[in-house]
This record gives sequence, C-alpha cells and structure tokens, in this order.
Amino acid sequence: MERKEARAGWKDNALVFTTPAGGPLDPANLTRRFRSLLDHARLRRIRFHDLRHSTATLLLEQGVDLVVIKELLGHAHIGVTAGVYAHVRLHLQRRAIDALDDALCPADHGPDDPPVAPVVR
Repeated sequence: MERKEARAGWKDNALVFTTPAGGPLDPANLTRRFRSLLDHARLRRIRFHDLRHSTATLLLEQGVDLVVIKELLGHAHIGVTAGVYAHVRLHLQRRAIDALDDALCPADHGPDDPPVAPVVR
C-alpha cells in the first residue's frame, strides 16, 4: 500500500517493515510507537525485542524443532539457540516427565507428591 502511495519516491530496500517511502525504520521511532500501542492497550511495557523471544518460546512450547527456531531467529549455531532457550526446554522436560508420571502412576497421589516409579517384573 505504501509503495503505491509513494510511487516514484519509493526506495526498494527489500525490507519487511519500512517507512512510508520504503526506507529503514528508525529504532527510536519504532520504540516510541510500540510503547504508545502498549499504553493504549493498557499492557505493561516490554521491549520490542521481547516479541522475538516470546515468539521463539511459544514455538518451542508448541513442539517446533529447535533447528527450525534457530533458522527463524538467524542464529549461526544451534548452541546459541539452545543456550538462550534452555529454561524453556527444562520446563518442557518437566511437563513430559509429569505426563509420564500421570500415565504410569495411580491418580490418588497429590500433585506435590514425588513421582513414584512403577514396579516392573
């Protein structure tokens, strides 16, 4: 839409988010506008960059492979992605262990009781 309106004044920089003339966004203006939107929606203030982290966390929690998330984030090495999102992976591992516990243990134990290993003979 902006490209049509700018016509000859459009600068094609192959950017996803641009100024009305196609140029790169000024980080200060982006931050100011983002804060304004958060305030208008009565949401707590977060950094714009936090949206990137939230997206990656949600994808990981939905079972998207870490390699795919690494590619989306543009990390050069999987170790960077794994390190940054290790806390999420630990949380997912805990949920998996709890699900296995629910499947193997009787329903009469409380949620705070330690997991009980079934006897296998």
